Amino acid sequence: MTVSENPIQPSQRPEGNGFVRALLKQETVLAIILVIGVLVLATQTDKFLTTDNILNQGRLLTEVALMALPMTFIIITGGIDLSVGSILGLTAIVLGYSWKNLGMPLEVAIVVSIVVGTLAGFINGLFIVKLGVPPLIMTLATLALYRGLAEGISLSRSVRGYPDWFLQLGGGNLLGVPSQVWIVVIAAIISAIVLARTTFGRSLYAIGNNELGARYSGIPVDRVKLLIYTFSGFMAALAGYIYVSRVTTTRSDFGTGLELDVIAAVVLGGTSIFGGSGSILGTVIGLIMIQLLKDGLSLSGVKGDATIIIVGVVLILSIMVNNFIQRRTGASA
Repeated sequence: MTVSENPIQPSQRPEGNGFVRALLKQETVLAIILVIGVLVLATQTDKFLTTDNILNQGRLLTEVALMALPMTFIIITGGIDLSVGSILGLTAIVLGYSWKNLGMPLEVAIVVSIVVGTLAGFINGLFIVKLGVPPLIMTLATLALYRGLAEGISLSRSVRGYPDWFLQLGGGNLLGVPSQVWIVVIAAIISAIVLARTTFGRSLYAIGNNELGARYSGIPVDRVKLLIYTFSGFMAALAGYIYVSRVTTTRSDFGTGLELDVIAAVVLGGTSIFGGSGSILGTVIGLIMIQLLKDGLSLSGVKGDATIIIVGVVLILSIMVNNFIQRRTGASA
């Protein structure tokens, strides 16, 4: 049989492969799972799909969402930042201490706290790129260091009595939507554009796929890494400010364990822990899925420990699905 007699022409194959590749994209699979999960949970309780509940869940996921955006950048490069929860706690304490104990105007205290959080992220990046400390080791050390600083500054005392204008960001609404949700939406859109449409975003993928090759290609790898860890510190600091505004008090244990929620959302969203792949859209879907899963299970009467187990199982299954998708798309490429 000659090539012209073959009923399946080579020119037809890319379209079919492209359709399969689009269908098997991690974001598509996650969106389908999310819809199914929402429909199932909605049958368990009539409180789940109410407008008030959905808006409240948006308010509750804000801090994790803000930290998950730069974490997506970091994990795409093959790195990790375990200190984000501690930076959030340190920022909260610096804000309250600067205002209550040092007598700074509250507006100045907010700026100081965000600068401190940004500096904390910069220090992480500086040690990683200049001294070659592995990100896991460096951020594990600063997880303890920043938490210790927060506890040392606060002396286990909380700060209360914030003015009403300060509480509007964490507890107020804008056009019927929680105020902080608008910040998340804007930050997510900007992060998605940067990652998908800019040279900086492409450099993150290049570093994650082959850091040495990226260096030889002229990409300023050290500068890029320093920027994303500094960005992570800034977003954790912003999350700390919003968190204090939402709960109306300041304690040194704020943010404890949140780094696990952040990493879980990013990985659940399809970002490879080995670097080189991921998207902001996937992270956003992962965030929504985890938050709605926790909320739906809670409203259905599932206890806290069981919820953690179920979320863990979902995360493991997601990683397995992601690995399958990567192998399948790689084989069909």
